Amino acid sequence: MSARHYIPRCLAGLGALMLGATAHALAVQSVVDDLVPSTAFVQAGIGDQSTHAYIGGVTWDWKWHHQYGLATLSGYFEAAFGRWTTDQNGVKGYAWMTQVGLTPVLRLRPTGSAANWFADIGVGANYILPLYRSGPKRFSSEFNFGDQVGIGRDFGGRGQHELALRAEHFSNAGIAHPNPGENFAQLRYSYRF
Repeated sequence: MSARHYIPRCLAGLGALMLGATAHALAVQSVVDDLVPSTAFVQAGIGDQSTHAYIGGVTWDWKWHHQYGLATLSGYFEAAFGRWTTDQNGVKGYAWMTQVGLTPVLRLRPTGSAANWFADIGVGANYILPLYRSGPKRFSSEFNFGDQVGIGRDFGGRGQHELALRAEHFSNAGIAHPNPGENFAQLRYSYRF
């Protein structure tokens, strides 16, 4: 093959290789960008049995959102790690439980002048160990669902701060018995990166 035919083929191959490498790099960057959290949060609350919850975590915004006339519906994934404490477990002193959870959450935000307000609702999976016991309540499984509903407001120059009041319910949805569940009222502060 002459150099006149060989050089264009080499350049075409090199161009295809560079195009493939660029596409691969963009795909890797997209995955990395998807792994970077949107917000970090801390929250604290109290439950039915004077159980206190202290939770921290991160969220990842979904790229999906939909406009419905007077409101926008969007969502995020939430990963949480927390500790529950109670002094009503029938033993002297406090008992600590550890909570690890992952929850998809829908967010509804009005348009117009109320756009800095939002409402959240979500149901996720949680692992709480050791088994929760407080007063007459006793969970029968370490795996539990966490249902949450909240209302909040963002503030700051770019809406980077959020405060929300949330109600959360934890139970195993009847997978095992007894299944008394535990309800919490919680206050959350989030910081958007």
